[in-house]
Amino acid sequence: MDWLCYENEAMAAGLSPVCGVDEAGRGPLAGPVFAAAVILPPGLLLPGVNDSKKLSPKKREALFDLICQNAVSYGIASASEAEIDSVNILNATFLAMQRAVAQLDPQPALALVDGNRLPSLPMPAKAIVKGDALSLSIAAASILAKVSRDRLMEELGRQYPQYQFDKHKGYGTKLHIELIRQYGPCPLHRRSFLTKILGEKN
Repeated sequence: MDWLCYENEAMAAGLSPVCGVDEAGRGPLAGPVFAAAVILPPGLLLPGVNDSKKLSPKKREALFDLICQNAVSYGIASASEAEIDSVNILNATFLAMQRAVAQLDPQPALALVDGNRLPSLPMPAKAIVKGDALSLSIAAASILAKVSRDRLMEELGRQYPQYQFDKHKGYGTKLHIELIRQYGPCPLHRRSFLTKILGEKN
């Protein structure tokens, strides 16, 4: 497959530079949602870069450094648990994406965004379903977002050892749900995600 199809198409239309945008952590019961935006040099291929979900943690860590070293620019941002509970996970994800794109210098002429919905951005944007498996820029962003979030969850796990965040990264595993029921939620938990687990009413 042509990993640079969307990037080359944009440049042929006079839209340069192009950034890829993706998120990590929409589904977990705890922790922030992360997003990353990446501008790669035109024509650059990074062997091994793929949708972060298809890579091992060790491979993602190695590629994280490779992407950061080779990128023209990149931004990594998040939206907090409180923001997720306040504005819902979709809008919080868009907030994280907007913050990541705002960090880019230069600002892109086009943003390629994974998914079927677009955040409001100051430049044209294109939504690409399964973009992290179709666009190198989006795949690179998916790795930066995923590794950054996992690192934070491991760090937070040391602050709240009873929840074992290092094992499940906040996702709703059987272990995590059992620990929530045993200890109750902590400040990292998304209360709007826990209503069924805690037997609360919306």
